[in-house]
Amino acid sequence: MIITVPIKTEKDIATPGPNVLVLGYFDGVHLGHQKLFEIASNIAAEKRQGVALVTFNESPKLTLNQYSPEHLLHILYASERERRLKRAGVESLYLMDFTSRVANMTAQEFIDTFVKEAKADTIVVGFDYTLGSDRKTAEDLKELFHGEVVIVPPVEDEKGKISSTRIRQAILEGDVKEAGKFLGFPLPTRGVVVHGNARGRTIGFPTANLVNLDRTYMPADGVYAVDVEIQRKVYRGMASLGKNETFDGEEERFEVHIFDFSDDIYGETVIVSWLDRIRDMVKFDSVDQLVKQLEEDEKIARK
Repeated sequence: MIITVPIKTEKDIATPGPNVLVLGYFDGVHLGHQKLFEIASNIAAEKRQGVALVTFNESPKLTLNQYSPEHLLHILYASERERRLKRAGVESLYLMDFTSRVANMTAQEFIDTFVKEAKADTIVVGFDYTLGSDRKTAEDLKELFHGEVVIVPPVEDEKGKISSTRIRQAILEGDVKEAGKFLGFPLPTRGVVVHGNARGRTIGFPTANLVNLDRTYMPADGVYAVDVEIQRKVYRGMASLGKNETFDGEEERFEVHIFDFSDDIYGETVIVSWLDRIRDMVKFDSVDQLVKQLEEDEKIARK
């Protein structure tokens, strides 16, 4: 069980302690992050302590940099991030806003304020972690913190370290298979089912029209193989993102054709897990050509 505590000040941290405390933002909870939490959990088991995490609701970039809408986007929606952190071994999750007060703290002030209240016996951080307005490195923490500091090296593939940056780039390029490889699980998106123009039914491929419920990154326009979770049951399907140019569509659409499923699910929240990209969005010369291509897409997605 994970205990999630929203905190406004350090006094909101209530932990029996001592703890193995993890520090970082962890957007995505990818394979590199999972390795870090695995090490933290092993240390906690040896010391018979809990694993706690002090992190932020939103990216620190919102406070530190000139505003860009991208700074509001996440790889995982909040409840999925929390679920993945729980699976990674976090028992006490402290969520705070990265305010000007926090941004202006030196590393020592942050340790004396938040780390102290979390009753940290050991701090676990990634190799590239920095802390405080004075930008202290992970190695610097060994001089600032009166306890053990464990620095976790990167998890790498043939192209370098696995990172949230690489995952975001893969998503934006439509390479959802690559993003899923880095995450260790398929990228999920929550959507609510809304009414569309029902054109898919007329050509034998009815679709659920979805609206993204969260501020999460969406893949590039195209057709994808997906799994769709509806009321805790998972179905295979294929999703399309983009303008339906064959029918002279001008609005961006997020639609999913769910295989072997015919229930009305308007208003339902579903979870789409992106498995692989099938093709680009294409304008077909006729509906017959479109249907023929959709039949081929379905064969690929079912496999």
